[in-house]
Amino acid sequence: MSFNKLIWGVKASFRSYVEAAGGSITLSDGATQTEDGTFIFMAEAGGDLAIAADGSATGSARFQGTVTFEAHGGMLKSTLTELGIEATEDGLMLTVLDGPMNKGRCAVAELGSVDVSTGQGMLISTQITVDGMYQIADNYPAGTELDPLLLV
Repeated sequence: MSFNKLIWGVKASFRSYVEAAGGSITLSDGATQTEDGTFIFMAEAGGDLAIAADGSATGSARFQGTVTFEAHGGMLKSTLTELGIEATEDGLMLTVLDGPMNKGRCAVAELGSVDVSTGQGMLISTQITVDGMYQIADNYPAGTELDPLLLV
């Protein structure tokens, strides 16, 4: 199964916090936002990601787009660019370009159980990693459940 897009909201409470603090959520590089607040990232060509219904996976895929969260006059700023899903020896990981120079990749979330019963693609649970804690504004300890991710 090839995937055309990744739909993920990061964490609904984080989005609400940024907006309640008078901050902004900015989309660029092709990312869009749905009515329910989740973000859509379109697949880049050339990915070889394959995920079975039992969650076993091989390969990787990249998705276009950038989402930037900013609040408190820039004291809170988190930029998630070029999301990717990678099958690693530690399991399935959600990665982003790391840091202001975007030179490497950072695993922001570990992907967990896969639900294919939605009939709309694969709904996958996500938990923030230690690196994700620092990438997403250091608000949540490692292992905190994030919004589920949908691959269509």
